[in-house]
Amino acid sequence: MRVKRGTVRHRRHAKIRALAKGYRGMRHSTFKKAKEAVIKAGQNAYRDRRLKKRTFRALWITRLSAAATERGVQYSRLVKALKEKHIELDRKVLSELAIHEPTVFDAVLKQAGVGK
Repeated sequence: MRVKRGTVRHRRHAKIRALAKGYRGMRHSTFKKAKEAVIKAGQNAYRDRRLKKRTFRALWITRLSAAATERGVQYSRLVKALKEKHIELDRKVLSELAIHEPTVFDAVLKQAGVGK
């Protein structure tokens, strides 16, 4: 007796097409194209979750560099001074301080021995 896959296949296809909802053209309606698009989207998402971390670190460094330069300190000298004084604030926290709490950021610079 042969295996009939009507409902099983329909559910599997519907699941993939639901993931492709909002895609343009045949990529949202045709199973074969939708499956290709969903797989590719998954690959991009996986890769970009890792790239996101690099991108944000670069943003924090740029912000820190700008804030330090405003206060007459080079970014590299700031980082070196923080390491020497064992101030373990990461770049994310420091950039947030520089933007939202400039007085606290100035205090951190002073503590590191590079502030005015």
